[in-house]
Amino acid sequence: MPIYVQHEVLGRIPDVFNAEAIWQAPGLALFSRRPLLRDLLERSPREHRGRAATRCFSHVTLMLPQEEVDDDYHLTRGNRARELAQTLTALHQKDFGDLLGSDQVRYDVLGKEELAPGEVEVRFGHAVYLPAANEKALFNVSVSRDSAVWKPVCAVYPSQRLALIGGSEHMASFAASGWPFGDDGAILLLNDGPDAQPVVQMRPKDAFNCSFDASQGHYVITSKRGTVDAQGVPARLLLKITRSSSAPVSAPRMADANWAIPAAPQAAAAPRGGAESAPASAGAGASIPAMPAATAPVTARPAVWQARPPLTADSAELTAIPLPSRSPAARSADADATDATYAPVVRRQRVSLVALALPRLSRYRDTGASTLEVPFSHALGLNADPAAAKAISFLVNDSDELYACTDNGRQRITAPASFTPVDARAIRLLPAPPAMAERYCATLCLAQPLSNTIAAGARLQFGRSSPALAALRVLDSPSFLNQGQHGQTGNGGSGGNGGSGGASADRIGLSRNAFSFEAAPQGFKIGRLAASQALYHLDEHLEFVASIGEASAEAPYLLPAGHHLVAGHYVLRFDA
Repeated sequence: MPIYVQHEVLGRIPDVFNAEAIWQAPGLALFSRRPLLRDLLERSPREHRGRAATRCFSHVTLMLPQEEVDDDYHLTRGNRARELAQTLTALHQKDFGDLLGSDQVRYDVLGKEELAPGEVEVRFGHAVYLPAANEKALFNVSVSRDSAVWKPVCAVYPSQRLALIGGSEHMASFAASGWPFGDDGAILLLNDGPDAQPVVQMRPKDAFNCSFDASQGHYVITSKRGTVDAQGVPARLLLKITRSSSAPVSAPRMADANWAIPAAPQAAAAPRGGAESAPASAGAGASIPAMPAATAPVTARPAVWQARPPLTADSAELTAIPLPSRSPAARSADADATDATYAPVVRRQRVSLVALALPRLSRYRDTGASTLEVPFSHALGLNADPAAAKAISFLVNDSDELYACTDNGRQRITAPASFTPVDARAIRLLPAPPAMAERYCATLCLAQPLSNTIAAGARLQFGRSSPALAALRVLDSPSFLNQGQHGQTGNGGSGGNGGSGGASADRIGLSRNAFSFEAAPQGFKIGRLAASQALYHLDEHLEFVASIGEASAEAPYLLPAGHHLVAGHYVLRFDA
């Protein structure tokens, strides 16, 4: 594998702000001197023909001991660091001017805690790029282990060609937080210009699987070597590349056999070269030719879509006819073959819990409710055991803020959003319909809906004290609701952290007897039993239809089969 990042530590530098001491040792003892920055650049050219260098690297990052950098900032406002970068730039242009062409020489001086006094760390190479002062980012790259907590890694600029992302800055351009694959692997990101989607490849290729999940908008990277994390789950890393607001929009494109992405027209290839800057007189993307405007291809109509030939007088208009009935002898033989007795089947309907409506806890501050947390296991089922392992949990606080929580931390989220904490089904978070926004923050769709069957003709009730569909009231436990020390529950009991007063989350928004329902041939007859119970009708796509007001057993509200009813935290689908 090529070396994308040259990384060296120079020792025994008496003054780390002395550019000449970093650039070249004095004297002519070429065979006895230790290599310094000029020697490293000379030994590792950017391009060469045979043994002769034709181009050299022009972007260099210097890291000095952090204490030295802090002292310089305190005493001189960072003047010594700026003078060091300017002097090294001048030396670089003087000694390698014939190998630079029109490339700009750029130096950056940073501090690093791990360096000892007198040590200077230098980095340069194909995947080291320093942006110009007025250059704006083209893409922003972030990573996640669970699709909930995303941590920024780096920015990619229009003239930047390569970026190498790994677990340590010693081997890569940028270090990814929570890198699970050790020091052997890295992500290589290739930028073909503003008109093309970046190409993502793994190094080494044969050790990783890298695929693009179009539904989630990120790459999924797993190891072929069976690497597992601390919980014994196969290690994976999610990579998201977000185009900045000022960047032109382009479609993803296929680039490598070991990763999958929706196909799109191939972008024009950039000139061969490393991660150096464009010519000084050119614009941000001048070093990459613009992609020609795509022309919509004219495709022939598929063969299966053929116009039906017009009927003629001779053509017969076929009509489907029933199959001939079987002979009495055949029916008699079947009757002798079995002695089964047939009984009428009782028609049964199904009620399913498909989502949870997350309430606005600010409406219930007088109850002492401070947070409502909904955890999910690694199988993406609702996890009611506080001691069990959790893949992800969703939390709403008394300021109506939503958070996604995992072992990697907590991050503020907004709807709509989608989460894949494990390689399984996704958990969707939908915004609350405007007509319900006064009561609810969002709708949390379950990856595994829960279902109960009901018999036709029976009129049942749903609520905290109703046994019908009790298995669907999954939040009827104190473990989900966290209460303040001095708050009172909706039932008059004393509050406490973690529901110490025995109050469950169902006491917020769900009455003892919320509504009645009865299966009917036209759908389901809904009756509102509590005047304070809010009921909402959603269609099969969870779109708002109506708020159910007056509805009784004598004058019920008809809910079509396949539609949803929202009561308290529960979004129930009624299926015929």
